[in-house]
Amino acid sequence: MTNNKYVLNWIEEMAAMTKPDKIVWIDGTEEQAEALRAEACSTGEMIKLNQELLPNCYLHRTAVNDVARVEGRTYICTEKKEDAGNINNWMAPAEMKEKLFKLYRGSMKGRTMYVIPYSMGVVGSDFAKYGIELTDSIYVVLNMLIMTRVGVNVLEALGDSPDYIKGLHARADIDEENRYITHFPETNEIMSVNSGYGGNVLLGKKCFALRIASYLGRKEGWMAEHMLILGVEYPNGDIKYITAAFPSACGKTNLAMLIPPAIYREKGYKVWCVGDDIAWLRVNKEDGKLYAVNPENGFFGVAPGTNEKSNPNALHTCMRDTIFTNVVHNTENNTVWWEGLDNNPPTPGNAIDWQGRPWDCTKFDKKDKSTCGAHPNSRFTALAKNCPCISSEFNSLKGVPVSAIVFGGRRAKTAPLVYQSFDWKHGSFVGSIMASETTAAAAGAVGVVRRDPMAMRPFVGYNMGDYWKHWVEMGKVIPNAPKIFHVNWFRTDDEGHFIWPGFGDNLRVLDWILARCEDKVDAVETAIGYVPKAEDINIEGLEDITLDTIKELLTVDKASWLEDVQNIKEFYALVGDRVPAEMYEELAALEARLNA
Repeated sequence: MTNNKYVLNWIEEMAAMTKPDKIVWIDGTEEQAEALRAEACSTGEMIKLNQELLPNCYLHRTAVNDVARVEGRTYICTEKKEDAGNINNWMAPAEMKEKLFKLYRGSMKGRTMYVIPYSMGVVGSDFAKYGIELTDSIYVVLNMLIMTRVGVNVLEALGDSPDYIKGLHARADIDEENRYITHFPETNEIMSVNSGYGGNVLLGKKCFALRIASYLGRKEGWMAEHMLILGVEYPNGDIKYITAAFPSACGKTNLAMLIPPAIYREKGYKVWCVGDDIAWLRVNKEDGKLYAVNPENGFFGVAPGTNEKSNPNALHTCMRDTIFTNVVHNTENNTVWWEGLDNNPPTPGNAIDWQGRPWDCTKFDKKDKSTCGAHPNSRFTALAKNCPCISSEFNSLKGVPVSAIVFGGRRAKTAPLVYQSFDWKHGSFVGSIMASETTAAAAGAVGVVRRDPMAMRPFVGYNMGDYWKHWVEMGKVIPNAPKIFHVNWFRTDDEGHFIWPGFGDNLRVLDWILARCEDKVDAVETAIGYVPKAEDINIEGLEDITLDTIKELLTVDKASWLEDVQNIKEFYALVGDRVPAEMYEELAALEARLNA
């Protein structure tokens, strides 16, 4: 399929080490994909679901010890430890490869090595970056066909160039004690062993599109961010685009596929999803604006809690051409189910849980995760083009112009519903202090602040301080930079109930944000940034929300912010001596304004 000597020599070297029985090149055709699905079903690796109710949908179960991303086994391997930083796990490249090669040797004996040429971004666009993943898992191949753009055209676009990301994955023994997800940003390599779970083995996703890409972006003058991209269409047909970063459990996918509330829908507002997870951002030379693309081709979404009310667009997306992982198998009609889908779980005798055991829904206890039928991190891998609200710009070669960058967190009292940064540098600071408070007792103490800068804490492929410096520097080279905001949908009253309704009503806040980007509304200057005037947040049609409620949601509690400043200082100390001076300047200025 290619004469590229860099590619062929590397494959030969990896095959000599892993010893597969045969090598199969993936060409991106439906015929080959269909043959692989049939093979996976014949071995029990996948189960073909009811093709009338769920056309081209399949079910897969991972090993019980292999159900999520493993941050503790994820490494950034740079020659110098300080280049990986204090937030990442580090090992020297030579030492890590020695460890890995022992695990890889002979690991594909009796198996097939699949060669997957794939593109992150539309093949041939300025944004596109190419990778080749070698794997011994049909499940990985079929997921990569959904999540990335796979095919011969990738090899044609690569030509004779050595400029591609090498990815090697072997299931080996699925041994969690020897599970490694490793990145070598200085040599464009990713190596994963002893896992079969998507987040650890679909190497185009977090491994390439964030960890390696963030490193490349700094080197080449662009940005790879853990951000959704959405477009708000106004009644006059204008569309304005927003990117937004949220830590996990903050409603990211729901926002990406938001359905406007009735009063907005009736006026003709629409929301379009460009991406739900990752954004690559570049300065457009023609108009000096920051443009964003979603480098992925599909969605790798969390199933539990996805339903007709919480996220109908996500639900409808996964009704065809989807691989479900670790959900309940309803054997009565050969479909799937998960907690939060509806109130009709399959009856005892007709349900197989995520571990392949008979499941009795009557024994389910919400407080005890071990009684769940679907794993709490069970997934669907679905094609973006099947999303009812997918943007017409999804396959755009140049991306979409970004009006606003939004950061968010889950804070009970500290952060107001929304505020705007003073400028790009201050906005970079706002991103660096992003945080959420722990909510579930299962995660330890409730209300503990976990810093997750730009929602990139697990995904920066180099030193976090250098990453913040790159943000600051980018602000100097974007002639028409987006404005930067922070939102918090999770303020609670004294009884712990959420005050803001969230979900589709979050469009009311986005509406204010976009109005600010065009200088159509005024704002109030506070110690933390610009806060809306309460009357400028549209509450028409909201039954329980009054102007006084909005005023409460927009208050800035100086005492809790001063407490937060101390926590930020501790976090900056953890990041270490590469925290840029600009961040300390912004922190000192914030503290001074709060004390004024």
